[in-house]
Amino acid sequence: TNTCCSHPLHGMEPSEVDTPEDVKKGTVMGAKNAAIRKLGHELGLPSNQLPVDGFKFLTRLHYWAADTITHGPQSPWGEHEIDYVLFFTVPSRECLSLTPHPDEVDAVKWVTQTELVSMMEDTNLLFSPWFRLIVNKWMIGENGWWNSLKTTITTDKFCDYSKVHCFDPPAEHMGGAGSAGPLYGSTTAVISSASKEETTTIAPVSVGDPTKKQGAYGKIKTHTESKLSQISHLDEVWSVLSLLYIKPLQSNLDTPDIREAFDHADLAFCDDIIGKVSRSFAGVIRQLPPSLLVDVMVFYLVLRALDTIEDDMTAFATDEEKIKYLAQFHRTALADPLWTLDGVGEGDEKLLLQNFNKCHAVFAALSPSSRRIITDITQRMATGMSEFVVKDLGQGTVDIPQYNRYCHFVAGLVGEGLSRLFAASTLESRSFEKELHLGDRMGLFLQKTNIIRDYLEDYVDGRAFWPQSVWKKYSKSGDLGYFAKQDVADNKEQSLKCLNELVTDALELVPDCLAYLSKLRCEEIFRFCAIPQVMAIATLDKCYNNPDVFTGVVKIRKGLACKMLLHSNNMSGVHCTFNTFAKNIESKARKARAAGAKDPSFERTLQACKIICESTNEEYSARHQKSMLYRFALPMGLIVVSSSYNRMLSKSSKDSYVGLTSTFAISSFLLGWSLNFLDIGRPFFSFGGGGKLKKASSL
Repeated sequence: TNTCCSHPLHGMEPSEVDTPEDVKKGTVMGAKNAAIRKLGHELGLPSNQLPVDGFKFLTRLHYWAADTITHGPQSPWGEHEIDYVLFFTVPSRECLSLTPHPDEVDAVKWVTQTELVSMMEDTNLLFSPWFRLIVNKWMIGENGWWNSLKTTITTDKFCDYSKVHCFDPPAEHMGGAGSAGPLYGSTTAVISSASKEETTTIAPVSVGDPTKKQGAYGKIKTHTESKLSQISHLDEVWSVLSLLYIKPLQSNLDTPDIREAFDHADLAFCDDIIGKVSRSFAGVIRQLPPSLLVDVMVFYLVLRALDTIEDDMTAFATDEEKIKYLAQFHRTALADPLWTLDGVGEGDEKLLLQNFNKCHAVFAALSPSSRRIITDITQRMATGMSEFVVKDLGQGTVDIPQYNRYCHFVAGLVGEGLSRLFAASTLESRSFEKELHLGDRMGLFLQKTNIIRDYLEDYVDGRAFWPQSVWKKYSKSGDLGYFAKQDVADNKEQSLKCLNELVTDALELVPDCLAYLSKLRCEEIFRFCAIPQVMAIATLDKCYNNPDVFTGVVKIRKGLACKMLLHSNNMSGVHCTFNTFAKNIESKARKARAAGAKDPSFERTLQACKIICESTNEEYSARHQKSMLYRFALPMGLIVVSSSYNRMLSKSSKDSYVGLTSTFAISSFLLGWSLNFLDIGRPFFSFGGGGKLKKASSL
């Protein structure tokens, strides 16, 4: 009887979503389409044998039960659901071609009414409680649906669309680990469709930081490495210490020109809130030249506010209301100095909207050219977001073109806007004003990385972006949530195939990202652009063939992030980083293949990694050789000095000095090794690459 469970899903084609109006009229095409899909999945029934018009919708029931019969009185398992009851009749059993799915169905049996009643009286046979309820309440008896089958199918005599019939289960299905007792206090109850049914919600268990957007405000686990694992990478530990005490990113916000141009309190709010909504971007924004810093900071905050409106799935009564806010954002938030918005977003993003008038005050003090660029990108992004608000994304985007289109609107346009701001500042060539393609590809690379990493977070929020044309090749249930069930071996294998194909798709954007970076001439702008890119390639390496993606949010080590940040000062360092992670991904792919994995994207992955490595090998090899020279130059020099001094000592002093010399030599080796990773020696030992980069003050 479980074969009847359809579980309508968002994002399916044809649609499986029904509106309250659909229920009121009794059409419920969504529930019927779900039934056709599930009957095909479990019983192998071809859809052409199940015309949707042949399904008769009768009523709904609200039901719950603990599975105490199968799993004992403390069973952790149970059901709690609202069910749509559908009938479908055929002239004879020969009209249906049954090919049951072996993993879903053990046996199929046609029964008469008498046989069914007899079977249900047999205490040795188990029936789902909801099936017993339907049979005993409605199907059997003098006025039962089965007794009057023609009337049931051809008329609306037994149809009830306005109410949800509520049932407590038989006593043997109460209890369980939750000690569940009667919910309604009687065998049956009825609630109207306008009351309790509409307002019942389930609160998710908090497993993360409820104030942070990443991790769906605490709903999704964040996978991080242990502290022991992090401190075992000594080069990364040194990088953390360097960023804290030796070479921290300097903020250029507190400069005379900025202090004179902007209100102190409003600017302080913008600086504080950007550190809360995105600590990773805050650091690279603050190190930008003073002539560009505030423009980019406000640009980011404006788009983050717009993104918060787009992302909120509960604040707006209808899609039309959300679209109205998006479409008018550039005319309200960017034009009205008093505009704020309450009740939208969570955590720090909500605070940003509640105090947006302070952002507007800083925006209004920008140059006219910067305001025009920010307004233009905001308007176009809002238009693109509105296009996707009305799409059912519960099961992701439809295909790669739609996936790319969404990424263009929410990230590619950011790349275009930044390029135009760079050109307007005169710190970069005026040609950047028209550098649309490469800027777009940079944005797509970052956005696709985030979408890949945030699989579970987006799925839980009911707004996913993995393209169906990719994931449906691997999901055997036809549901995007299939991959989250990592305790099933087959699911795990299929999920990794899907994940690796999407990672490979993102890797193919890398050559264009490197081409964009190579065109930059301002060191601070280069660093601003490069750091997110190297973080993205590291994240893709972390995600590749990693089942943790399907059970939470994976994050790279903080020490690794610090190390990459220190090595993103020029193209040489960036090439080395991309080369390293491309080789890591290639190694993982080969290792998985050697272990027996049959990844359809294997050859494509190797090709993407090969292209990255070929374009970065020269810089990587040169830097590696020089870093090895530097790593040994200091200790060898110190050893020579120590030996010379040793020859000058008297005989009596030499024995005691041997230990000191050895200790000094080892210490100097470690010092040289750590200084290499810190890149402290860069002013004295040039690693090449990025020589054309100049500080903004020199341009």
